[in-house]
Amino acid sequence: MTLNAPLLTVNALNKYFGGMHAVVDLSFELYENECLGIIGPNGAGKTTLLNLISGVTLSTSGTMIFLGQAMEKKRSSQIARLGIARTFQHIRLFKQLSVLENITTAYDHEINYTLLEALLRTRRMKQEENKSYKASMELLDLFGMSSRAHHMASSLSYGDQRRLEIARALALKPRLLLLDEPAAGMNDAETRELLALLRWIQREFSLSMILIEHHLPFIMEFSDRLLVLNFGKLLAQGTPSQIRQDRRVIQAYLGEEEA
Repeated sequence: MTLNAPLLTVNALNKYFGGMHAVVDLSFELYENECLGIIGPNGAGKTTLLNLISGVTLSTSGTMIFLGQAMEKKRSSQIARLGIARTFQHIRLFKQLSVLENITTAYDHEINYTLLEALLRTRRMKQEENKSYKASMELLDLFGMSSRAHHMASSLSYGDQRRLEIARALALKPRLLLLDEPAAGMNDAETRELLALLRWIQREFSLSMILIEHHLPFIMEFSDRLLVLNFGKLLAQGTPSQIRQDRRVIQAYLGEEEA
């Protein structure tokens, strides 16, 4: 991996919730095609950080620059259009819709016809709908789910629901994918399949990723670099091998004594 100009630069980022300082003067950079893992105890500020990057929550102070654009005051819809997509710890599918419909909803931001054209079902409206259908089916085919396109999302296994959520995020054509505990609730076999899937996604779509995960073997194996947060502060950063040997991490996060 060649490190050129950062894709994302976070500088002196802070977030207060009332009197609680959830993210404390946090600074880091993310590069093209890099997978950045974030670990830390419960309450360390990991999900808050993803919420700030994705616009779910606005920062109190500090800056975030993505592809040269300031994003700390943008709404989540604006940030998605910049090229940042995310998944959540608790899967957020439209379970009352089909697998295909879950994907086509993500392509709505590209649809180029008016309400009147939709009511009249004009030729352009049908062309746009066909384009969305074709793109959705191609994406499902890549994920090996095209045969279940018309199944209800709620009928899928937990692992396949997670795959569908990731596929839907990729329909936004992001440059950066944020993943909040993607392996949560998975068994060992599903976790191994997810690891292989994320590696394939990174190669196939040339993505950068920021990943939160409590499953340490998973995130250590997948990440190029790790940030360790503790009480909202950056405790350490480095490669997985460096983090494994960092005494501060061993004491504060892994809960082990020095040898």
